[in-house]
Amino acid sequence: MVNNFQLPPVGFGPGSQPPEEDGAELEFLPMPQDMRTYTTHLPEVEVDDHLNPALDLLAQIAAACATAGETGQGAEFDLSILDAANRALIAETMGAGEVAMKLHGIPAIAIQESVFAGVWMLKAAGMDVIEVGDVPHLVRVRAFEPRKQAGLSATPRQPGVVNAPPLLVELMDRSARLTPGAEVHVVNLTLLPHTEQDLDWLDEALGQGAGDILSRGYGNCRVTATALVNVWRVQFFNSMDTLILDTFEVTEMPEVALAAAEDLVDSGERIQEVLEAIQ
Repeated sequence: MVNNFQLPPVGFGPGSQPPEEDGAELEFLPMPQDMRTYTTHLPEVEVDDHLNPALDLLAQIAAACATAGETGQGAEFDLSILDAANRALIAETMGAGEVAMKLHGIPAIAIQESVFAGVWMLKAAGMDVIEVGDVPHLVRVRAFEPRKQAGLSATPRQPGVVNAPPLLVELMDRSARLTPGAEVHVVNLTLLPHTEQDLDWLDEALGQGAGDILSRGYGNCRVTATALVNVWRVQFFNSMDTLILDTFEVTEMPEVALAAAEDLVDSGERIQEVLEAIQ
């Protein structure tokens, strides 16, 4: 006797069920897509002797990437010495990568990572440079310059402020005790009970620094410096721009904003490949 359960079940699968009378069909939520990946981009230019300054500069940038990846020592290159055609070649070669930064204050500086990790383009009044390194030097220097002063523990408490004051004490203590190279300390707001008033009070108590960072990739990561040294607000959003992780990080620089040493070495190799292809 054959056991019916050994036979393929009948009446299951696509097309086995009658459609709904109203014609409605099952709809799925949109899936994440369009993840950014690196693809080699070759500038569409006819290279001649007039573009030698740009080509020489690209070779220097490639060498600086290798040095920065191996030793941690960065380098800076002034683009103002180039004419329009050479600067256009540099700009087209560099493109725009995942990380963008802004330093508020005087001068305000717009920073864009190129498609080569660790190669940064800085623009401001009287400034047009490329910097090679894990993060631009000025970001480390100026990030915590107060754009909005921190009230700290003297910030007036409104009704509804419950759990924020102990968090502020923790952040102040960690900020004061942070030493170079120390492990990052994370306060995960997503996992901690808090009210909207708690968050508003923390914003007032910590103030705003000069540094804003946006890292685009599979979703966005928005990093904001507070006016309390070494304290950053780090927020992760999914591809539909929904906040999925909200934290404070006590560190010199959040890892999401840094180019890794191996990425710098790889950037040097990629720039060299571009040079060989267009020469």
